[in-house]
Order: sequence, then structure tokens, then C-alpha cells
Amino acid sequence: DVQLQASGGGLVQAGGSLRLSCAGFGFSIDDYAIAWFRQAPGKEREVVSGISSSFGDTYYKESVKGRFTIFSDSAKNTVYLQMNSLKPEDTAVYYCGAVSLSRERSRSNVYDMDHWGKGTQVTVSS
Repeated sequence: DVQLQASGGGLVQAGGSLRLSCAGFGFSIDDYAIAWFRQAPGKEREVVSGISSSFGDTYYKESVKGRFTIFSDSAKNTVYLQMNSLKPEDTAVYYCGAVSLSRERSRSNVYDMDHWGKGTQVTVSS
């Protein structure tokens, strides 16, 4: 079975750091674009960051640029989101999703992913 497993969330004070992990099982992350999304209470899910390793492309939501870094480890089949200088407004449930590289650029919207991991809660206290 193809699975994504997200982990690494927690409670941290403003200014602190967390590293989220998105581990792939049953497929190679090199064949997929991986993205991190988040959903805060009462708000819609939004794209935070994404990576297409084979293309060397990365994407960051404007509000996280300079604070978050997405990177992959093919040997561990895992994509990470390093989050530094966290702010209370970063509080949300974070999800990772994967879409095949063959479909990444033809889909109608960025939320159309092939696989989703369960969310991991990130809480940033002020």
C-alpha cells in the first residue's frame, strides 16, 4: 500500500523551531512532488511549501519564506519541513501530500494530490 506518514509536530514557543517529516511507503518520493499544507481552526487548507526533487523546484508560501525550508532525503524516502522562527499564526494541523510528477503540472489545482498523510499538530504559543 502507498502511504505517507507525517510526524514531528508539537508545542513550541514563538521563535522556536520544529522539523516535520513526511515519510513515503510503497513508492519513491523521487517520482512524486511532495507538498506541505496546513489548516488552522476555522480556516481553509493552504499550501505552505512543496518540492519536486527531480526538477529541483521548491515553493514557499510568502509568509514562510526565509523561515521554512523544505528538503528531501531520497535514501530515507522522506521529505522534511524545517520550520524556524515560528509564529503563533503558524499554528495549524500540517499535512503532507504527494502527486506523481507525470500529473503534477496537468492537474486543475494544487490540492489535487494522489496521496495524503494524516496531519500533525503544530502549536506555537506567544
